[in-house]
Amino acid sequence: MTAAIPATDPTPQISGSIRSFRGHRVLIDSDLAALYGVTTARLNQQFRRNRDRFPQDFAFEIAPGSEEILMLQNATSRFGHGGRRSPMIVFTEHGAIMAATVLNSRRAVQMIVYVVRAFVKLRQLSASHAHLAKELQSLKKQVSVLDADTKRQFEVVYEAILGLMGPKSGKQ
Repeated sequence: MTAAIPATDPTPQISGSIRSFRGHRVLIDSDLAALYGVTTARLNQQFRRNRDRFPQDFAFEIAPGSEEILMLQNATSRFGHGGRRSPMIVFTEHGAIMAATVLNSRRAVQMIVYVVRAFVKLRQLSASHAHLAKELQSLKKQVSVLDADTKRQFEVVYEAILGLMGPKSGKQ
């Protein structure tokens, strides 16, 4: 049974599922499995069966205990035992694309477009933030130069004022 593609663009919801971990933007296996309409166990099984297609920059397992960093919005195990039974796997953008190919399901192929758009959107946001940071740094340099020039001009004006006041105060 294949789940239907949402009527509205799911990119914003997917963007909200993307997290930062070890310098990578990643999707957690359970989130990616839900997007692709498969169980987490099926996704992880295909990951392990096709391990040679997933280099470290595509997907990697999270060491036990490290997953708390990523599980801020995730619930505990469905089995009611308070945790996962296997290591969590996280997928980068390229890993999410590769996962869609190894799953070979219609929904995964359809949803990968939205997943890629979400990663691209986050990259664009990061780039705009980096550009904004550069602009602020440039502005800070301009203001510091302006402040130095203004200070120098003020000192010239101040000395001139003191010079004008000096003879008056000397005559009194």
